[in-house]
Amino acid sequence: MTPTKVGLCGAGMALTTYAQRFPVLEVQQTFYEPPREATLRRWRAAVPPAFEFTVKAWQLITHEAKSPTYRRLRTSLSAEERAQVGGFRWTPVVARAWETTLDCAALLEATAILLQCPASFRPTEPAIARLREFCARARRPAGVRLLWEPRGPWPDEVVEGLCQELDLTHAADPFLRRSLTPMAYYRLHGITGARHVYTDAELAHLAGILDGGPAYVMFNNLPRAADAWRFSQSLRRDAGVDRPPPVDAGPG
Repeated sequence: MTPTKVGLCGAGMALTTYAQRFPVLEVQQTFYEPPREATLRRWRAAVPPAFEFTVKAWQLITHEAKSPTYRRLRTSLSAEERAQVGGFRWTPVVARAWETTLDCAALLEATAILLQCPASFRPTEPAIARLREFCARARRPAGVRLLWEPRGPWPDEVVEGLCQELDLTHAADPFLRRSLTPMAYYRLHGITGARHVYTDAELAHLAGILDGGPAYVMFNNLPRAADAWRFSQSLRRDAGVDRPPPVDAGPG
């Protein structure tokens, strides 16, 4: 059985249909505005017990209020609170945002939480100090992996060292850099942009990057459902698994 799990960043289709085709889903809504408890319970009930969720941490933790992603935030923040968010600052509003993220993960029985950083989060001493403080103070439930996706010019030795020190799993786009932790978590954003369709040669290259090691491969490009299906089928070819092809999906 392959140690690689293939899924999507955002389902883009009914969960019952999705769960017939992929074993894992990265939930995006938790980043923009965490869903209501009833919604999360409904999602968990819609899939088999073995189905796996990962969740993207609320943007208040990682992104400053000037980020364009805040256009999708419905929670009201005061001017004081807006100055306290993002960049792993351990402030009351960030601490509450983390607890909210943990609540979402618990309701979905999620196995991992993704901390996706904006490219503006650079490897400066203050930024690294904030990340260390966050990881020291943030409650971490047993059995829930903490994923970290640094973007921008982070040196490999810095990323690898922080992942070892803080017990983080390195999330990365495999066509930009390799994961630096034993368990790889790959997020494919599209080589030429969000509309990129991965060629057979590119998917074969991706399989070579994995080299049989344990990994999550999560497609985040717009035509992600078809690309992920093609890749998962290439991994399953020898097993002769036959399932109906998925519908194409827009952003989730």
